[in-house]
Amino acid sequence: MGTILDNIKRRFKQKDILIQLIIINIAVFLIFALVGLFCTLFKLNNIELVEYIGVPADLHLLIKRPWTLFTYMFAHQAFFHILFNMLMLFWFGQLFLSYFSPKNLGSLYVLGGLAGAVIYIIAFNLIPYYVDINTTQTELGHPLAMIGASASVMAIIFAAAFYRPNAEVNLFMVFRLKIIYIAIFLFIIDFISLDSKTNPGGHVAHIGGAIMGYIYAKQYLRGKDITRWINKIIDWFVNLTKPKSPKKMKVKYKKREDDYQYNERRKNETEDIDRILDKIKASGYNSLSSDEKKRLFDASKK
Repeated sequence: MGTILDNIKRRFKQKDILIQLIIINIAVFLIFALVGLFCTLFKLNNIELVEYIGVPADLHLLIKRPWTLFTYMFAHQAFFHILFNMLMLFWFGQLFLSYFSPKNLGSLYVLGGLAGAVIYIIAFNLIPYYVDINTTQTELGHPLAMIGASASVMAIIFAAAFYRPNAEVNLFMVFRLKIIYIAIFLFIIDFISLDSKTNPGGHVAHIGGAIMGYIYAKQYLRGKDITRWINKIIDWFVNLTKPKSPKKMKVKYKKREDDYQYNERRKNETEDIDRILDKIKASGYNSLSSDEKKRLFDASKK
């Protein structure tokens, strides 16, 4: 156990984005748990953090709490919910990193989460079945608010699966299975569960994340990284927190010559020296200009 914790600490200090995402999710989960425990022990009205962190289906609430489009994808309340999501993120995140950069992982996590939130909001405001659920919950005074990293994780799974569809993983340490089959299986489960009474919003969001992961993989294969704009935004925020360092002296480096350029330069230099030597034979050393003498001297040192 100590070795595992030491490995996690080392990877976190090395700014391992995968470990950082997992730790952020666990930290938010623990905050939820501690607040709930505190309210129970001291018989206080439970503080509904979900209302301020979870993304609401109600558009009026969403306008008041736009930050929830981002915060919801780092929050969990149920133990098995976060356990399953973090295990999936760890397993498939490592596979994703074998093809893409850590920046791509962080950006797709955010982009997949946003896609899941957008599909969830659209569904609960346009599709009659979900509109009824949304209306009923709002009238009861318990407006819907979704939390969880599932959409983000689905985006990472689908990106890895459709970027390298023939890649295989060890399933339960027993047999090998192509990752694309796992991705398709998860998608089917979510699709046939769209009429679920217990977690309809979650299944809708999963599909949004899966679609984003698929689009990301297909676009990347065509040479286009659709997360680039998010990378720039994240870098901008990170740079805001960094102390400004004194300006460093700029060092210019000459571009390295290729074989053709080198041979061409050597040919010109040789021809120039031959011309100078012919001039010495014809008119003597004193007939050379100061520039010609310098070039002859420099050539003699090579």
